[in-house]
Amino acid sequence: MDARNDMLRLLNSRREGFSLEQPFYTDPDYFKLDMELIWYRDWLFIGHDCELPKPGSFITVQIGDYPVVLVRDQQGKINAFHNSCRHRGSRVCNTDKGTAAKLVCPYHQWTYELDGRLLFARQMADGFDKSQFGLKPVACESVAGYIFICLAKEPADFAPMRAMIEPYLKPHRLSEAKIAFESTIVEKGNWKLVWENNRECYHCAGNHPELCKTFPEAPTVTGVQGADSDPEMLAHWAKCEAAGLPSKFRIDPAGQYRATRAPLLRDAVSYTMNGKRAVKKNLSDSVSADRIGTLMHYHYPTTWNHILIDHAVTFRVLPISATETAVTTKWLVHKDAVEGVDYDLAELTHVWTETNDQDRRIVEENALGILSPAYEPGPYSELHEGGVIQFVDWYARFIGPRLAEGGRPALRSVA
Repeated sequence: MDARNDMLRLLNSRREGFSLEQPFYTDPDYFKLDMELIWYRDWLFIGHDCELPKPGSFITVQIGDYPVVLVRDQQGKINAFHNSCRHRGSRVCNTDKGTAAKLVCPYHQWTYELDGRLLFARQMADGFDKSQFGLKPVACESVAGYIFICLAKEPADFAPMRAMIEPYLKPHRLSEAKIAFESTIVEKGNWKLVWENNRECYHCAGNHPELCKTFPEAPTVTGVQGADSDPEMLAHWAKCEAAGLPSKFRIDPAGQYRATRAPLLRDAVSYTMNGKRAVKKNLSDSVSADRIGTLMHYHYPTTWNHILIDHAVTFRVLPISATETAVTTKWLVHKDAVEGVDYDLAELTHVWTETNDQDRRIVEENALGILSPAYEPGPYSELHEGGVIQFVDWYARFIGPRLAEGGRPALRSVA
């Protein structure tokens, strides 16, 4: 039986409220289908507007088989292109980030404008038409400081996502912030295990001593149910919304993205060991309300986020293989905040650096156990793991119809 039909059969027969069968976490052919039917079709968070501060600023990213470059052009627009030269396919930009007046392929110096047009290709035959060989575009959208791309030839409509998420994010002015620090770790586990671990705090008390000093473990905070009947959450929403900050839990009908604000523990205002501010300056000049807690924004399959009064912590998930996932974390602060004056970098990053490493070990132990021939799907806790149940249900509902369609998704070709 081929992987597509086998995968569809297991999804159709899966037991709801239980983890997935082993091959969903380990099989290279299942991983290829994940990439083709989700990662190559849907909107993916890549980075922040503030990482491209001026014309010529660029960042690169690898999504499965697809190298992509994002660059700000002379008009200030952020463009995304397949990072593959139209001559013989070499990567045009081969560093993680940088600044360039033009995009020049290092192989034969084909030179592209920041809007993707081919400007120069030396010693080509008479009649060579440069206008036919610009960099191939990738769909790109920016919302309140977050940059998303989509590799599909016909991307899904981004407008519903923008309409729901922008009011939550916009007051924090992340497009004007700056990256204080970033790190990327590789977790030796499937991308779905990374997400499953993120979507519950059932494990927090026994594994995250630093995070638990400030972050509540309550299922109404970490899950997708019950928040609207939690008096503490309701009071927090009312307080923040009175200050002009959208806060109530909202989730899109398909369950792919959502946002809510949650209070931190006791008198905590930030993710530090003592709960006090990590940064003297507020993250946004537009937000000054006291004790706003954390704005949590999730978008499957690539990002979860915590936005606080003094800084933001954003996370990006990118699969490498069936058993490897890169998790990139970025700490954003006010653009004028000065390291050593307004914040101590070690204090700013300590809680999530430790938490990320703890989560890495958790995911890797989970992955090793799933490799056992004795593994079989086990039941999630309905009380504490509602968020995991929701993620796995989303995954099954999302990929199932696409498996049933048959054939390969339409992608923007590179060559």
